[in-house]
Amino acid sequence: MGWSKRQFVTQAFDEIGLASYVFDLSPEQLQSALQRLDMMIASWNALGIRLGYPLPSSPLDSDLDEQTNVPDSANQSIYTNLAIKLAPSYGKQVMPDTKATAKESYNTLLSRAAMPPEQQLPGSMPAGAGNKPWRGYDDPFLRRPVDPLLAGQDGPIEFN
Repeated sequence: MGWSKRQFVTQAFDEIGLASYVFDLSPEQLQSALQRLDMMIASWNALGIRLGYPLPSSPLDSDLDEQTNVPDSANQSIYTNLAIKLAPSYGKQVMPDTKATAKESYNTLLSRAAMPPEQQLPGSMPAGAGNKPWRGYDDPFLRRPVDPLLAGQDGPIEFN
């Protein structure tokens, strides 16, 4: 079970030095941080970094205490990058080691998400001499290409 959205928000405030004042933060400030978290993860989804984070259908539908099911390897990247996004709003400057950690952990997420597309050859191309019938494939041509569009670990893409 992953962290809750509240844990990411409080850890991000901790990273910019506001954790001891978490009880002084208003519900509006927590909700604003939650919206920034949701926007950041949505932009990562657009880049192909799918973490299993439950994105709300509307900014007002997000719940701070909802479990995220994000893998533990992505937690540091999420809260450090969220801290960088939150710091200017609170007049805080991000420490250089926080910036370095955020960049390094984000690059790790990018490298895990980067999969080069498989080369698709046409079905009319001859298979060649290396494809022997005793290997279980007795057709002189290559198999038809498959659709390379995958939705990732979130599931299928649905169009309404």
